[in-house]
Amino acid sequence: MRRDRVTLAMMIGIPIVQMVVFGYAINSDPKHLPTALLTADQGIFSRTIVAAMQNSRYFHVVKTVATEAEADLLIEEGDVQFVLNIPERFDQSLVRGERPSLLLTADATDPAATSNALGAFRVLAASALNRDLEGPLRHLKPSATPLDIILHPRFNPEAITQYNIVPGLMGVVLTMTLVIITALAITRERERGTMENLLSTPVKPIEVMIGKIVPYIVVGYIQMGVIILAGRFLFKVPMIGSLPLLLAISLLFIAANLGVGLTFSTLARNQLQSVQMAFFFFLPSILLSGFMFPFRGMPVWAQRIGEVLPLTHFLRIVRGILLKGNSIQQILPNLWPIAVFLVIALTIGLTRYRRTLD
Repeated sequence: MRRDRVTLAMMIGIPIVQMVVFGYAINSDPKHLPTALLTADQGIFSRTIVAAMQNSRYFHVVKTVATEAEADLLIEEGDVQFVLNIPERFDQSLVRGERPSLLLTADATDPAATSNALGAFRVLAASALNRDLEGPLRHLKPSATPLDIILHPRFNPEAITQYNIVPGLMGVVLTMTLVIITALAITRERERGTMENLLSTPVKPIEVMIGKIVPYIVVGYIQMGVIILAGRFLFKVPMIGSLPLLLAISLLFIAANLGVGLTFSTLARNQLQSVQMAFFFFLPSILLSGFMFPFRGMPVWAQRIGEVLPLTHFLRIVRGILLKGNSIQQILPNLWPIAVFLVIALTIGLTRYRRTLD
């Protein structure tokens, strides 16, 4: 074990990673969720409610919008988690006892990220005005709440976890299987003695890489097909967006995972080390990507690490296409990081392969 440095590093590194991630990064009660305001009333009661939302720490107002179309776009692209709509003459209607309405729209694709915040909003909206309802307005206090609270969780109004988990499984399964399988590719040939025959041929490193990747691309699409069919017919997951677009975008994600696996195969000395490296990549991917725990509930440093992982961006893409019906323009911000990751992984793999040729 002392001579096998990779195994020794895994035995020490994995418990440390798990302890840090579960102890510091994982949070099932996310706070400071990005919120946009669509307000047509700047009265004192409106400002009181907004201040109460931010004081609750569940909501963090990051933008003010002027139209409902702009608010819908922010929700669909995932830039904000909530949009608070305060109607015109809200203060005037409240003073008259007409029970004005407050509308809170939520991106409910991940129920775990919004459920606690929605529950907190019900309480704070009912109690935030108590300090202002004094003097001539004291008669409004005895009622349960002087206003109507309307919650509009979009994309998953019934908070069905399968709608969030099953599309995410597509990325998790591809990451787990493709990285491990391809990590064994070159390492297996080296152990079996066939690498020497491969190196004696006139093929170029990039040709070897493509030859190793192409068959597993087919495997990846077969896995995606199985998950899509299961999600549609077993779990009744709504598929609003374009499946051809999802399949086309997935090619980039599949290639990124295959590039990681091939890079690991050039670094490892045997198949056991290849599997260990693949597992060390898979562990933070599943924990820090937003698959198991709300991404916005993690601290900033954990989110920075998660943004590097291709699974984080693929989860946003697949959930956006299937549950929200996102177009190619709406998923572009999550597409280019996967492309950059693919280029870096293939560059490292090709460099290591050339060193092996020497």
